[in-house]
Amino acid sequence: MHFSEMFIPTLRESPAEAEAVSHILMLRAGYVRQLAAGLYIYLPLAWKVMERITNIIREEMGKIGAQEMCLPALQPREVWQKTGRWDDIGEEMFRLQDRGSSDLCLGMTHEEIVTWLASMEIRSYRDLPQVWYQIQTKFRDEARPKSGVLRTREFIMKDSYSFDRDERGLEENYQKHSDAYHRIFSRCGLAFYRVESDPGMMGGATAHEFMAPSPAGEDVIALCKKCGYAANIELAESVPAPQPPLSDAETWTREDVSTPEKRTVDEVSGFLHVSTLYIIKSLLLISKDGPFLALVRGDQELHEKKLMKIVGDFRTAEKDEVKDILGVEPGFIGPHDNELKKIADISLKEGIYISGANKKDFHTKGLRPSLHFKAEWHDIHVAQEGEGCPRCGSEITLQKAIEIGNIFRLGTKYSVPFKALYLDKKGKEVPIVMGSYGIGPARIAAAVIEQSNDKDGIIWPLSIAPFDVEIIPLNIGDRTISQTAEQFYNALKKENMDVLIDDRDERPGVKFKDADLIGIPLQLIVGGKNLKDGIVEIKYRSTKAITKVLIQEAVKKLKEMKNQLESD
Repeated sequence: MHFSEMFIPTLRESPAEAEAVSHILMLRAGYVRQLAAGLYIYLPLAWKVMERITNIIREEMGKIGAQEMCLPALQPREVWQKTGRWDDIGEEMFRLQDRGSSDLCLGMTHEEIVTWLASMEIRSYRDLPQVWYQIQTKFRDEARPKSGVLRTREFIMKDSYSFDRDERGLEENYQKHSDAYHRIFSRCGLAFYRVESDPGMMGGATAHEFMAPSPAGEDVIALCKKCGYAANIELAESVPAPQPPLSDAETWTREDVSTPEKRTVDEVSGFLHVSTLYIIKSLLLISKDGPFLALVRGDQELHEKKLMKIVGDFRTAEKDEVKDILGVEPGFIGPHDNELKKIADISLKEGIYISGANKKDFHTKGLRPSLHFKAEWHDIHVAQEGEGCPRCGSEITLQKAIEIGNIFRLGTKYSVPFKALYLDKKGKEVPIVMGSYGIGPARIAAAVIEQSNDKDGIIWPLSIAPFDVEIIPLNIGDRTISQTAEQFYNALKKENMDVLIDDRDERPGVKFKDADLIGIPLQLIVGGKNLKDGIVEIKYRSTKAITKVLIQEAVKKLKEMKNQLESD
């Protein structure tokens, strides 16, 4: 393509509304424009990137036997009611009515639709397994769309669904998808981790997410470099540090000590001159079964999602409720001397502690969990940097990351309500066992930019770059330069290379800045002085290394450099 014929509206300044690096660079380099909050127009350069990503996805999905189809984005209420998700999913779902007042939604995912289809068409074990997928527009009414194409209200997604006779078949398809995802993300040039994750609204037994480390990420993952443990912070486990040595701690006897107006962990810790690891944080919470206490160590935070899996939905007790239930103000609550149900973090199971004394301005010193109160023991704390790995004990690290894909073992969560059954070899009706697998192509593009950029712009890997080579003639008004550039353009196209030629009548500085901003992997620079010597320059965008080659060898050299980038 000729630059003068393409729509590439580059910007010199960073837009004020953009914060994430990928958002800034996609706007500046003329890849996207924002229509409204969470709604983006993909301009020609971006769409070429998206096409290359989706081509990789299609190739890898084909290798595992997946069949592409297209499912409706507009979906009737009745299908979602089968699973209860019409009511369970809140304001994130776009809902509307047609002219006949029938309720519909814009699909945010398609589990219900494919299961309906399977229930109508699959009859026998001979019809299984099946893997169906689509690359389709989805809709989600994000409360706070931000970070450019990373969190939007309309987005493109590859979603696939496996249908198997049993759990063994599901496990095979789950692993096939996991392997395919590894190949897809590697081919797109991403650094990533597969981490354990919470199935969330998708349901099912277990799930994994594929995460690309980035400061722009909204997720946090816990990693162990020694054994490879990796999990989303939403369910990551860890082994907290033991209590530090304290000379008189073992001689503590249970006693109430005065702590006037000292309510928070830090206030009590400072007042009594002890580490927060010696303090129990007691939280009065209300579930459908009534009030209970959640207990975590003073250096820990309560992990609400972990606790929710144990007790279901809950809320924090109001100040007046604390007084009515326990007869004491917040800040002085303790786990002893009351009959409330207690769920305590495993880090509290051993040791000696200080907690609220259940009376104003006092804390109890010398509490021993096994002796002074009973509790259910669970991991309900948020994993922290430097704590022990739950598998090998080595230190875990925390990293921000962008979710770029996910895989779910759905089991029969959807097939049972839809009566998606098949006849097994004995003629017995059995529910189809399902899996669900998603990838966000735009998230891949943004994550690549987050991981691969410099002060001058984007650095695309060859596999998903909008073009392989950009030809930069430095003076288009010079007939020799312009003709030579066009000859290279035609020669490279004959070699099946995707080429952009900057045929604009602009200063060399403008062309160089735009080329680095756009991020095409190879640049062929055709300039007057070199041309007189029979030489052109080839530049790697990633390293900015420049190689001078003879004109007659330039096409061969570019092919070699392209092949090297492909192998890398």
